[in-house]
Amino acid sequence: MAERKVRVRFAPSPTGPLHIGGVRTALYNYLFARQHGGDFVFRIEDTDSARFVPGAEEYIIEAFKWLGIAFDEGVSFGGQYGPYRQSERRDIYKKYVQQLLDDGKAYIAFDTPEELDAKRSEVENFQYDATTRMQMRNSLTMDKAEVERLVAEGAQYVVRFKIEPGRDVHVDDLIRGDVNINSSILDDKVLYKSADQLPTYHLANIVDDHLMEISHVIRGEEWLPSAPLHVLLYEAFGWTDTMPRFAHLPLLLKPVGNGKLSKRDGDKLGFPVFPLEWHDPQTGAVSSGYREQGYLPEAVVNFLALLGWNPGNDQEMLSMDELVRLFDLSKCSKSGARFDYVKGIWFNHQYLLQKPAGEWVPEFDALLRRQGIESTAEKEAQVVEMMCQKVIEYTDGEGNKKKRNVSFVSDLWPLCRFFFIAPDTYDREDKFVRKNWKDTTAQEMDELVGVLSALDETEFTVDALKDMVEAWCEATGRKPWNAWRVCLVGTGQGPDMYELAAFLGKAETLKRMEAAIAALK
Repeated sequence: MAERKVRVRFAPSPTGPLHIGGVRTALYNYLFARQHGGDFVFRIEDTDSARFVPGAEEYIIEAFKWLGIAFDEGVSFGGQYGPYRQSERRDIYKKYVQQLLDDGKAYIAFDTPEELDAKRSEVENFQYDATTRMQMRNSLTMDKAEVERLVAEGAQYVVRFKIEPGRDVHVDDLIRGDVNINSSILDDKVLYKSADQLPTYHLANIVDDHLMEISHVIRGEEWLPSAPLHVLLYEAFGWTDTMPRFAHLPLLLKPVGNGKLSKRDGDKLGFPVFPLEWHDPQTGAVSSGYREQGYLPEAVVNFLALLGWNPGNDQEMLSMDELVRLFDLSKCSKSGARFDYVKGIWFNHQYLLQKPAGEWVPEFDALLRRQGIESTAEKEAQVVEMMCQKVIEYTDGEGNKKKRNVSFVSDLWPLCRFFFIAPDTYDREDKFVRKNWKDTTAQEMDELVGVLSALDETEFTVDALKDMVEAWCEATGRKPWNAWRVCLVGTGQGPDMYELAAFLGKAETLKRMEAAIAALK
C-alpha cells in the first residue's frame, strides 16, 4: 500500500478562548505537517450548540495568525474537503448514523434524563453498556413498530454505539506505544441527538477525519480514553485501512502542586493561560493574554515547543524553521510537563534582546504615549540602543555589580523614565546620592556647568563632551561622573554619561544640573 500523504488537523470547539495547552497541540501538529511536507487542516467542532460562545472562532483564528502558525485549509482558509464547520455537515453525519443503525452497530434509545437518573440511583456505578442496555427503553428492547411510531411522532431520542464486551482493543500510539483497553469497561456512547440533529464529538470526529483523509491524530492526553472507542468506530464503518495514527501528548501541569494547568493558576501566579486577551461576551470579564502582556510570538512558540518535547540536545533557543527540522513525536514525554511560566519570561527576555532597537520602537512609543509623552522614532531607538543591552549590568549605591533583566518592553519605562522626565526630587537617603554627593560636590558641578557651557548646542556630541570633560578632569583631578549622574538622573542608573548628555542636549543637561545644585546645596 502506498504511503499516505501526511494530513493533520486542529479542531477546537468555539466555546471560549483558546487555552495555551490547545496552542501547544496545534503547534505540534503544525511542526509535524511542515516536516513531512503535509497539510494542516483547521476544523471547527461546534456540535455542542448549547456551549457556543460568539466571537470564539474569530479569536482562535486571530491567535494563530499572531503566533505565526499557518493553516493550509479549513474554516476561513478554503479547501476541497469542506465544509469544515461541523454544524454545516449535518446531512453528512445522518448518512453515517443510518449506516450504523442498518448494520446493527448502533441503536436508538428513548430514555429520559429522569429515567437515567433513576437507574443511576438504583445501580451503583451505572453505565449504559452490554450489562444494562436490555433494562432500558431502546430499540433493542422495544417492538420495531413502537420505535418507528415514537420517531415519527417526534419523540426525542439518541443513537448509541453498540459495544460488544470482552474484547481487547489496541491503540497504536506514536508516543505511548501499544495501549490496550478491554471493551467491557466502555459504555455505549451517544453518537447522535435528535434534539438538535447533530452528532456528538465521537461520531463527527471519526467521520470528518475519514472524509478529510487525516493521516495522524495528534491531540492531548485527555482524549486517550476516547481512542479505543474511535478504533471500534473505524472498524464498524470498515475503515481500518485508513485509520489515522494516534499520538496523545502529555498534559500541561500546574506550576505548583498537582493537576492540570488551569486559568486559576494563571490568575493566582500572575501569568496568562490564553494567547490573546479575552473579553467574555457573557460576563464582561477580561482575561489576560500573552500578546497584550508584551510577549513576542516567537518566544511563546519556542517556550511551548519545549513543554513535553526536546530536540535531544541542550539547545533551547529554536526558531520555527529549526523546530520544524528537529521535531520528533517519539521524543515527546509520556508524563505531564510542568508549566514553568518563569522560563517563559526568560525566553521572552532572550528574544527581545536579539531584536534590533528599531523593532522595539512601535511598542516603546505606545508605552511612552500611555505616560503622556510624545517623542520621535529616532530618539526612541536611541534610548533602546543605550538601554536594552547595557541595562543588564549596573552598579548600585554600594558599588556592587548587579543584573537587571529586561524581559518586556514595558520593563524599560522605570529604567529610562529620566530620558524624558527630569528628576524633580533628590532623595538624600538614596544610597547612591548619599555616597556621591558631598559638601564640595555642588561647587564641582558648578565648575562642570561652566565647562559644558563652552560647547555650542551643535557640538554637544559624545566625542566632544568626552574630550572636553576628560581634559578638565585631568587638569583638576576631578572625578565628576557619579555626581553628574545624580544631576541628570536623580539616582544611580542610566547609560554612559556622555551618551546621556548628548541625547538630552545642552539646554536640558544644564537645566537639570542647575536644578540639582540648587536642591542639594
